Amino acid sequence: MSTVLGIDIGGSGVKGAPVDLTKGDFAADRHRIATPSKSTPKNVVRVVGEIIDHFSGSLDKESPIGITVPAPVRHGKIPMMANLDDSWEGLAAEKFFSDELGRSVTLVNDADAAGLAEVQFGAAKGTEGIVILTTLGTGIGTAVINDGVMLPNTELGHIEVDGHDAESRAAMSVKENEDLSWKEWAKRLQRYYETMQMLFWPDLFVVGGGVSKKHEKFLPLLDLETPIVPAQLQNKAGIIGAAWLAAERAR
Repeated sequence: MSTVLGIDIGGSGVKGAPVDLTKGDFAADRHRIATPSKSTPKNVVRVVGEIIDHFSGSLDKESPIGITVPAPVRHGKIPMMANLDDSWEGLAAEKFFSDELGRSVTLVNDADAAGLAEVQFGAAKGTEGIVILTTLGTGIGTAVINDGVMLPNTELGHIEVDGHDAESRAAMSVKENEDLSWKEWAKRLQRYYETMQMLFWPDLFVVGGGVSKKHEKFLPLLDLETPIVPAQLQNKAGIIGAAWLAAERAR
């Protein structure tokens, strides 16, 4: 199958697009619907169904669907949820979505999906060994992929650096809240990435999140042994990665 639907569930919006897996890009314009204010699984799956219906003319009825969530996914279940209704916690969400939608569904953490997309089609394509994606935003999301194989649900934004939870000092939101200059913020990023380097010895860091569009303002200020590059797929990455993973699992 060359075209698979990817859907990204976020705290403010649910976004989806068919993905051309031969190109690693959207096969049609993304469709977005606001996340229900009461973001229970029942309400969210209804919105997901509306997105599927929107693209029904271009999808095979047997085609799998990849869905990202802002939460860890352990064997199809969600052990905790930060940005949606608490009723998600403990849910066998992959089975729930499959049953409700009548389709094969692969559920994946949003940062993990972005990391897979960057490895398969983006900034880390062709890289051998360990790739660590970090998304710098409200917090720090991470994905770890070794020779194409994902280590799911890593929370490396919460490693301790100089006695602090890393994202409490180095997330993009902290730069904004504390009105840090790029140079001041880069000093904090330096400590974060050199600690990650010491712990994991990756072959490549990929930096995502909206701030990666301004990578020239801070990445050149970092002094690391590991190469560090901006993400290429931007806000498409989660949808693309989810679609790719769904296709892989359907083989």
